[in-house]
Amino acid sequence: MSDLRTIIIDGQEIEVDPALTLIQACEQAGVEIPRFCYHERLSIAGNCRMCLVEVVGGPPKPAASCAMQVRDLRPGRNGEPPEVRTKSPMVKKAREGVMEFLLINHPLDCPICDQGGECDLQDQAMAYGVDFSRYREPKRAAIDINLGPLVETHMTRCISCTRCVRFTTEVAGIDQMGQTGRGEDAEITSYLGQTLDSELQGNIIDLCPVGALVSKPYAFTARPWELTKTESIDVMDALGSNIRVDTKGREVMRFLPRNHDGVNEEWLGDKSRFVWDGLRRQRLDRPYIRVDGRLRPASWPEALAAAAAAMKGKTVAGLVGDLAPVEAAFALKELVEGLGGRVECRTDGAHLPAGNRSGYAGTARIEDIDTARRILLVGCNPRLEAPVLNARIRKAWIAGASVAAIGPEADLTYEVTHLGPGRQALLDLAETADPAEGSLIILGQGALREADGAAVLGQVMALAEKTGAGILVLHTAAARVGAMDVGAVTEGGLAAAMEGAEVIYSLGADEVEIAPGPFVIYQGSHGDRGAHRADVILPAAAWTEEQGLFVNTEGRPQIAARAGFPPGEAKENWAILRALSALTGGTLPYDSLAALRRRLVKQVPHLARIDEVPENPLDPVSAGDPQAGVDFVPAVRDYYLTNPIARASELMAALSAQARARRSPAMAAE
Repeated sequence: MSDLRTIIIDGQEIEVDPALTLIQACEQAGVEIPRFCYHERLSIAGNCRMCLVEVVGGPPKPAASCAMQVRDLRPGRNGEPPEVRTKSPMVKKAREGVMEFLLINHPLDCPICDQGGECDLQDQAMAYGVDFSRYREPKRAAIDINLGPLVETHMTRCISCTRCVRFTTEVAGIDQMGQTGRGEDAEITSYLGQTLDSELQGNIIDLCPVGALVSKPYAFTARPWELTKTESIDVMDALGSNIRVDTKGREVMRFLPRNHDGVNEEWLGDKSRFVWDGLRRQRLDRPYIRVDGRLRPASWPEALAAAAAAMKGKTVAGLVGDLAPVEAAFALKELVEGLGGRVECRTDGAHLPAGNRSGYAGTARIEDIDTARRILLVGCNPRLEAPVLNARIRKAWIAGASVAAIGPEADLTYEVTHLGPGRQALLDLAETADPAEGSLIILGQGALREADGAAVLGQVMALAEKTGAGILVLHTAAARVGAMDVGAVTEGGLAAAMEGAEVIYSLGADEVEIAPGPFVIYQGSHGDRGAHRADVILPAAAWTEEQGLFVNTEGRPQIAARAGFPPGEAKENWAILRALSALTGGTLPYDSLAALRRRLVKQVPHLARIDEVPENPLDPVSAGDPQAGVDFVPAVRDYYLTNPIARASELMAALSAQARARRSPAMAAE
């Protein structure tokens, strides 16, 4: 307590850390300070001046509370604590003046602005501005810049808060945006007309306090008060980012990030933010049965009867896809194993050890990255596999952490010491590494998918044991950790599960190529690869259309709430499996999601601890030596097209094409 300092804010005494800025101290005291340029996760710019406060006994002018620290305050004449006033006549007049200047060149086109209803400038003009304007001169206009297919610009509205510039430079690690000119000619622009090359660019839409940067796909489609807002979880990668799903009627209109310091802070990857148009296209909305080589529409009783008839007395293999909630994976496991079959969730061939949580969920937490001093990336490209996690690694690097990588070279937006492309570098490091406090190993799926994946995992665990490092297993599939938790695995992996299978039940497993021969039952939401191969199609809800449990890459169970209803005749995943079980003779013992969860939690107790990360003590595995001289293979080659929902999105297809064009070598003009 001796390190704290007492100050007075609007007559209220409060003890605060002297390193805090006045705006942070006021927030601790429950006093609201208006701001445009200040943001908790960005550097301090101090250029909008909206956060002015009066420092008693200080200069005879208001002070910018975002740029002055508590330690800069002087005590009173008789030693009394420093005093700050936020509601004095001086502050009121100063804020009105600042607002008047901000609105001088603002076009005031609120009726047609997409930011209307959730605009900081609108709200603060009402709260702190005046209801008239003395300005009669012509307004300045600015040319709109092209930042790409995601962010639409209306630069005449820009108030030069520079939040977008600071975010792209500091968090996203790109340098395409900046401010040029001085005085009246100052403007935010992109250098040489470049579009943004980042998987996190959509976050500048949230950061912009006015309508200068808005969502291009969402433009002119809805107002915020028309939308139903549902708190949920993102499944486009395994990070488990907290999101808000905004729906209008039955349609999802947009995804926005929610703050969660332990997972995604308040950022969201572009695929996660803009994939909503994929929920509208190529949907399976009725059952189908293949007759004479062609799929024809069928009724639910007909399709379920055909699936049950195919499964009875046959060798069944169940495959859990990348987007399946834990409840569906659990129901599939009980259904298929009740018929004497096998279930497998490691559909990419990753060698993850069943029952050993330290081997598939790791021993570290995502927020351990913040305090790590040495970070080792093994067989992963976090920029493509989990862009928000990559931004967190960049933040640690800025704070002084050293980052080394083993695997294919890639631009990760921060300096990386590249130790080698594959297993030999890992073996060499294991011999020379020393114990070090604050060490963290991030192990990607690219290191675990080959035949010697178990040996690579054993080598990484031995390295972690030797150096005292934590292990964070970076998954690419949102459903993987939860399916591993419920035991949806077969000894020997995918090949063993499918060997000799006469019937394959695919629960949205679209990333698996199924050879001709077995009878295929596909349960999923989109007409993707799995549906094309299917003999019976059972249309299911997407993750926004049913309540489901997902366990993220660090092993944190989270609930994805239902924001709408599935189209046509599509049903919830667990309900389809329950209905089918009644026809196969092994009726599952639950008739509701609540009953299913009670049975699930009884078998896997930690799944009841929502938003908690269970401790996983290191349990090393021993599986021989990796194949020296073999390189690691990237787990994700195209960030934008990793699952059926993304492949159904027109916007993701455009972004993928743009990314390929950007990375192809430039052609010289002839």
